[in-house]
Amino acid sequence: MTTSLELAVLMDPREEGWHSMDLVGEALLEELSTYPSEVSAHALRPPMPSVARRVPGVGARNAAFNVDRLLTRFGLYPARALLSRPWFDAFHVVDHSYAQLVHALPASRTGVYCHDLDAFRSVVEPHREQRPTWFRLLARAQLRGLERAAIVFHNSQAVRDELLTHGLVDPSRLVWAPLGTSPEYRPEPVSGDQSEQVLAALGGQPYLLHVGSAIPRKRLDVLFEVFAALRARHPDLRLVQQGGALNAAQREQVARLGLGDALVQPPFQPRATLAGLYRHAQAVLITSEAEGFGLPLIEALACGVPVVASDLPVLREVGADTCIYCPVGDLAAWTTTVDALLAGRLSPPPLDSRLARAARFTWKAHGRTILDAYQRLPR
Repeated sequence: MTTSLELAVLMDPREEGWHSMDLVGEALLEELSTYPSEVSAHALRPPMPSVARRVPGVGARNAAFNVDRLLTRFGLYPARALLSRPWFDAFHVVDHSYAQLVHALPASRTGVYCHDLDAFRSVVEPHREQRPTWFRLLARAQLRGLERAAIVFHNSQAVRDELLTHGLVDPSRLVWAPLGTSPEYRPEPVSGDQSEQVLAALGGQPYLLHVGSAIPRKRLDVLFEVFAALRARHPDLRLVQQGGALNAAQREQVARLGLGDALVQPPFQPRATLAGLYRHAQAVLITSEAEGFGLPLIEALACGVPVVASDLPVLREVGADTCIYCPVGDLAAWTTTVDALLAGRLSPPPLDSRLARAARFTWKAHGRTILDAYQRLPR
């Protein structure tokens, strides 16, 4: 009789603040808990110690936080992983930017989930992303960890194609395990939804929603320019942006475009409230120039809200014909399309097709696929 698999799920430290990675790890653990006779999954998640942040005079700076991140990623966490080796049959690294942990683990029993190739871009495509030598050395250590892993999970065929194009992983080690939508994301209100309180400042005015960080590939510059153009035609329109801490250039753009009074950036919200933000929006905009999957896309579809997204292969792969697509960075096309949607001249794909598309992506299927892959590894 096969004994239950002891699986370590290695997650990002909470202090990193990557809420999407927290969600992926927590959803996996929750799903694996439904198979008690097959697997016993345990979160491995050391805290990020305050070392540089305790230094007087510099501890409050962002650079001090980044130093503590590096100490954790390349020092404390690998040491913790090394000590954990005797206690588990297999190891699952939730975030590929922690693939360096594979060097401290038994590679033949370790898998890494690759969400995109951003962490390795300076190594595999240095012409696209130039970084200092020290950064490339760390990225190379992460990439070598990914290359050593027994299994590399990917969330889309677009990510698979990139991995194969660069010759990073043998196809036999690739496993497709798309992300899922949590039960809070649905057209009906759910318990714990505090979105009305979050949106009270809007006074009932209509709004567009963007969910995601403020990193360059999300193209918030496009988002803000398009919104500014739309406000000239829809003066009451507001923009709710969830998840991005704007940098100096982005704040300057917001000020230059006169968007300060129309932009609402609520702090991080739990899933029930975020689902409410989706449901009340006129549309969700995804202006990215690159994505590995596009989790907000399926979350929005699951809530029944129309989605206007950049015309990227990966977003078409995930959203199919249930979204409206615009050329990446084409301000005129984005403005015309969203204006037509708001004015009723353009109809979104049918609600039932949007909901059906989102229903194809479940954490149940995600967890089952990952468990099956580890069960196939020799112990």
